[in-house]
Amino acid sequence: MHSRLFRVARLTGAFVLLFAIITQAASTEDRSLLGFDTASTSAERALEERFDATLRAEDLRTWLKRLSARPHHLGSPYGKENAEFIASQFRSWGFDTQLEEFSVLFPTPKTRVVELTAPEKFTAKLTEPGIPEDATSGQASEQLPVYNAYSADGDVTAPLVYVNYGVPRDYEELTERGIDVKGKIVIARYGGSWRGIKPKVAAERGAVGCLIYSDPRNDGYYLGDVYPKGPQRNENGAQRGSVADMPLFPGDPLTPGVGATADAKRLDLKSAPTLTKIPVLPISYSDAQPLLRALGGPLAPESWRGALPLTYHLGAGPATVHLKVESNWNRVSAFDVVAKLRGSERPDEWVIRGNHHDAWVNGANDPLSGLVAMMAEAKGLGELVKSGWKPKRTISTAPGTAKNPVCWAQLSGRKLTPTSCERKRSSTSTPIRTRADFSE
Repeated sequence: MHSRLFRVARLTGAFVLLFAIITQAASTEDRSLLGFDTASTSAERALEERFDATLRAEDLRTWLKRLSARPHHLGSPYGKENAEFIASQFRSWGFDTQLEEFSVLFPTPKTRVVELTAPEKFTAKLTEPGIPEDATSGQASEQLPVYNAYSADGDVTAPLVYVNYGVPRDYEELTERGIDVKGKIVIARYGGSWRGIKPKVAAERGAVGCLIYSDPRNDGYYLGDVYPKGPQRNENGAQRGSVADMPLFPGDPLTPGVGATADAKRLDLKSAPTLTKIPVLPISYSDAQPLLRALGGPLAPESWRGALPLTYHLGAGPATVHLKVESNWNRVSAFDVVAKLRGSERPDEWVIRGNHHDAWVNGANDPLSGLVAMMAEAKGLGELVKSGWKPKRTISTAPGTAKNPVCWAQLSGRKLTPTSCERKRSSTSTPIRTRADFSE
């Protein structure tokens, strides 16, 4: 009896829920949008339909192929070509567009060495071989090598310690187990924090060098087929990127708080506080495997163990590693596109859209998958303006360069170009920054 009543009650509840969903769906079109009355809701929905009709997948595909055709890191020839191409597109859509140039510190590697010196000999390749299925992977002469920008120069040899993700709680765990990283080289896996935290915390704990590798448990075959068969990182892939101390301050390390214009006052390189205090390099899991396999000491906690075919130990030693990093500490040009549609009623209030256009290599995934979506939005807005619509507030779209060694000034806690910031300090702005990577 009770079972029958329970089934009836459950069935009744399901019907009530289904009725509520149908009723809600039916009334959606009749409901006013937040901030709009009934009449303006109808007009707004019609405008949005016109905007949606401007979006074309083929546009995004064409732009993505064009922009990712060659490596376009900061200071590269194709990086400038991309900036000029993006600016030309915005002008054709009716935006008031400028290309602003800045001079930023951008070190590139001169010497990179990772060697296991004991208990056996091994030299890391530190290269990503070309893949026949990917023509762009063979553009070696234009590619940045595998490295971490803003690593300190250094030449150190020391016992190795595995520190999991290399975040503060991991060092607390090591301390509880009687392991001290002072005077050691640490090896951390990507994940658990932004990469720049890893050498920062390692240096604070007394380490003399830092290696960061991509473990296949987080970023490789454990998650699925590797590239080119699937999307996961293959054994030779390594993650480039900045390790500047951006929590201290973001942007060009030599011009804190101001735009990195050619005549800006700059810090001396030796006194730049956001550069790492110890040398650091990223490596692939094929290069990391011999180093980790040579470690002794206690077993790593279960949650620290990756997916490489070895037993994860903490060290220190007997693995001893030689790490050398030396960079060319050059300043290069960064080009920011600043495009505006002037507001018709409140021109001094800006809605700001931003996404960087430079990449560590070809950048189809990061940042261009986000950039081309922003470009499609801008093109759609331009078509609406040409048909008679005008935004009430100024819309500023800023495809900038140098996401990490960036020449941005700070306003409202978000990123704007320095020249634009000077024009906007007395005005109201609502910055909106798109994700650089829509695949995550």
